[in-house]
Amino acid sequence: MNRHPLTLHPCYHQNRLQLSKEKTVYALYKLNARDVGRRLNILVDGKTITFEINPRCLGVKLDWSFTFKPHLTSVRQNVLSRCALLNRLAGTRWGTAASTLRTSSLALVYPNAEHGSLAWSRSRNTKEVDVAVNSALRTITGFMYVNISFIVSPSLTKK
Repeated sequence: MNRHPLTLHPCYHQNRLQLSKEKTVYALYKLNARDVGRRLNILVDGKTITFEINPRCLGVKLDWSFTFKPHLTSVRQNVLSRCALLNRLAGTRWGTAASTLRTSSLALVYPNAEHGSLAWSRSRNTKEVDVAVNSALRTITGFMYVNISFIVSPSLTKK
């Protein structure tokens, strides 16, 4: 395994590329869960490449089982912090128009929620992000909580 990165090294020189040894990380993906944390001694130009259990690739955190749970948890936190900004905006006397809140959510919430969604859209953990996005939608529409009285007919409440 240590020979493989060394064969990439001449390819980098031929194409005038330079490997950033400080930013380069590696992770192992295997079917057997007990080998997940296994570390290898990978050297490039005498420098050890660091091991990372959940590396980022194009802004998406990868995990060994490809459930994207660490990534979706961080996306949820990010979206909820943006929803807090929307709630502050909705609570002010100015800027409470639905069009302003909609534009703000399209600019603040949706790009963070949908980044890399082609990779993780089929994950079973997408509910975390959906709940956070629904929070932004509730802020825009003004329905902060579900009210059961809208669902129950008036004839049932009189009895």
